[in-house]
Amino acid sequence: TMAAHFEPLGIDMVTGPEARGYIFASALAFRLRAGFVPIRKPGKLPWKTRSISYQLEYGEDRLEVHEDAFQPGQKVLVVDDLLATGGTIRATIDLVESLGAKVVGVAVLIELSDLGGRKRLEGHDVISLVQF
Repeated sequence: TMAAHFEPLGIDMVTGPEARGYIFASALAFRLRAGFVPIRKPGKLPWKTRSISYQLEYGEDRLEVHEDAFQPGQKVLVVDDLLATGGTIRATIDLVESLGAKVVGVAVLIELSDLGGRKRLEGHDVISLVQF
């Protein structure tokens, strides 16, 4: 299982991008006894935020997180439903690490292997339950 794969790492926080990433990230955080931090689209968080822009196949998008969401040195697991080109997950990793935390793994439900997203995440432990 995803949880069994990452349990030995001592994950402090689990995060996932809006919106489907929340479904799996929050459940995995519960299972790992870790905190959960939502990564949101712009303008949806009530406090001071850190943001990042990233390219999509069809344009540009932004993600935000509260400035105090992660502490330096925390071990973070990034979770999403789908790994396609890797743009959203790469931006999530960069956003988390800009706050001093360390992304120690990436877990996705579905990976579309032909789109090369895993290559954009080199250096990270990436697991997927289903590959197409």
